[in-house]
Amino acid sequence: MKKIILGALCFCSLSIFAQPKSTTVRDEKMDKFIDNLMSKMTIEEKIGQLNLPSVGDFTTGQAKNSNIAEKIKKGQVGGLFNIKGVAKIKDVQRIAVEESRLGIPLIFGMDVIHGYETAFPIPLAMAATWNTATIEQAARTAAVEASSDGISWTFSPMVDITRDPRWGRFSEGSGEDPFLGGAIAKAMVKGYQGDNTYSRNDQIMACVKHFALYGAAEAGRDYNTTDMSRIRMYNEYLYPYKAAVEAGVGSVMASFNEIDGVPATANKWLLTDLLRKQWGFDGFVVSDYTGISEMIAHGIGDLQQVSARALDAGLDMDMVSEGFNGTLAKSLKEGKITEEQINTACRRILEAKYKLGLFKDPYKFGNEKIAKEKIFSPEHRAFARKVAAESFVLLKNDNNTLPLAKKGTIAVVGPLADARENMNGTWSVAADINKPSTLVEGLKQVAGKNINVIFAKGSNLAKDKSFEDRATLFGKTLHRDNRSEEELLNEAINAAAKADIIVAALGESAEMSGECSSRTDLNIPDVQHQLLEAMLKTGKPVVLVLFTGRPVTITWEDKHVPAILNVWFGGTEAAPAIADVLFGNVNPSGKLPATFPKNVGQIPLFYNHKNTGRPLAEGHWFEKFRSNYLDVDNDPLYPFGYGLSYTTFQYGDIQLSSSSMNNNSEITASVKVTNTGKYDGSEVVQLYIRDMVGSVTRPVKELKGFEKIFLKAGESKDVTFKITPELLKFYNADLEYVNEPGDFQLMIGSNSRDVKTIGFELK
Repeated sequence: MKKIILGALCFCSLSIFAQPKSTTVRDEKMDKFIDNLMSKMTIEEKIGQLNLPSVGDFTTGQAKNSNIAEKIKKGQVGGLFNIKGVAKIKDVQRIAVEESRLGIPLIFGMDVIHGYETAFPIPLAMAATWNTATIEQAARTAAVEASSDGISWTFSPMVDITRDPRWGRFSEGSGEDPFLGGAIAKAMVKGYQGDNTYSRNDQIMACVKHFALYGAAEAGRDYNTTDMSRIRMYNEYLYPYKAAVEAGVGSVMASFNEIDGVPATANKWLLTDLLRKQWGFDGFVVSDYTGISEMIAHGIGDLQQVSARALDAGLDMDMVSEGFNGTLAKSLKEGKITEEQINTACRRILEAKYKLGLFKDPYKFGNEKIAKEKIFSPEHRAFARKVAAESFVLLKNDNNTLPLAKKGTIAVVGPLADARENMNGTWSVAADINKPSTLVEGLKQVAGKNINVIFAKGSNLAKDKSFEDRATLFGKTLHRDNRSEEELLNEAINAAAKADIIVAALGESAEMSGECSSRTDLNIPDVQHQLLEAMLKTGKPVVLVLFTGRPVTITWEDKHVPAILNVWFGGTEAAPAIADVLFGNVNPSGKLPATFPKNVGQIPLFYNHKNTGRPLAEGHWFEKFRSNYLDVDNDPLYPFGYGLSYTTFQYGDIQLSSSSMNNNSEITASVKVTNTGKYDGSEVVQLYIRDMVGSVTRPVKELKGFEKIFLKAGESKDVTFKITPELLKFYNADLEYVNEPGDFQLMIGSNSRDVKTIGFELK
């Protein structure tokens, strides 16, 4: 999408494909140091710097006896990942520094995706906060913990735009919108890297991934092919990666998928022409896990061929495949690659280590005293609890079912109610899955002495045990109950009979979303649905606490359940945070970063779509010879940007400083927002713009700004946005970044559907 915004929380520029305005200012001291070092290196040692092998987590003191130790001593390893703990990392670093010929330090990476040991909500949930300051602070907190434990490099942020919730890795990104995704990408890079000088020992290198288009996998099936036009790439998918580059991200990870028939790992247009020449990126590019060797299965060559193609394309570091280490020397002798290409890749890795300060102090990262003070500290956990509560989205609240009164008896039912190991969510590799509280424990903790909380599981995750096994990997068991479905259900019915209100904790397990967790059915699984039906038949008020890592199809639930709180997977402090919101200690303020469809047949479904030549009229279900379905309307269940509150907000009419502008002026748009309810609360004010006529077709609306405001009950605030000529630009058929004179619609509201609209003109 063309634009980009404003709003008090963020200002982004979308000049995606312009040539870099200025070349990078070289660090002469660094260049001299690396020139001198590389003059001493053999070809084998240079290739070794490009190698990022997989190793098991060492036992402290045993690194020197491992197979990898010999490779390190020979200079055949540039870095390692997913080794955890100061003592272990220092053991390995000592081998590199003291026992290899040139003493080149290693870089240590880890998948620090949404926190380290203090786990924050999954990235999709973080996006639901619409609070870039909070997201930046969460990344900063993760960097503090990880760096104190020896980690200097994180494989985050994941910024892939996706519009197909069948894709499991939906949970790892920021949703469907490039503007929101770009703002979050910048916040996370800043949180991890600080001011990009790495002057402190708690600033770690970020790695934006997966470059590029990984979220557009066909059929929502992980690792699958992607295919799209360049104009769609430029206007809709590439901006968040570029935003991370603009923020100074130190590294980029190539994606698994192909682009224009060439896997990203060996795609020279992508890694060199676009990333380096057009965007001016000067860091290094790493493959994803076995990304090089997987190109054999793609069908573009054997290991030697694909390794040479990857290096030629601009890939600098080989994660796990050992293709560079095993074949580049041979390819060099055969003239299939050049020494200059090896030197260029080696230099980029050495520059990263230099910038991180590892040549000055190989043990810069890792301090057991600081680790003990900071990791999983009360301060970090308190912040994680606040963030989790801010990420929850209230989807429905008929008759003010929520917040719950702090009295009486609550029956908590469902397979996610007592699921300690699942609270952190997917991709929380450093966190202890046994430390979080369960939802039952969290409710008891927050409820106080006047409330009786009783529990009954009511059902397993799914009827099919093999499905539950696939959805509860990495120790995240739900402790499958071997009693019959009838016995489990009757236990829940008996518990409900004793209660004043029922809290049903249902949905996905942590590993039902994430990598290689694609789904074709996005309903709540069978036996859980039966449990929910039984709870509703009791006649007691029911609150659905929905655990999910993606948009799910809860059309039936929306119709029948009085209150639905989407809690995603909230991390370490999810349980008390859920209780905080259920009891009204915190007023929910999350907004959906992705559209929720009514059924999978509507997918892909996203707010910033284009019209056909036969669009269905707004509010209509079906009209023959229009773009619609026979069996369901075109509308989503919940639109992008949607989320309720315990209070209500009223939007006044939009006021413009002028009804027209030109390329040398701007317009100020303002709207008065009033908290008309009984509770203090936060609201995300969202700005959308539509270009009514273009030389190429334009979306029906595009997010151009947002501001999260807090209003006390009865309070009003004027929210303003500046509309600049830059905001109105897009990529035309010739991939020129332009704006075009004509009429525009400006929309402001609480979500992408419920907006006030006014027109203006660009002359």
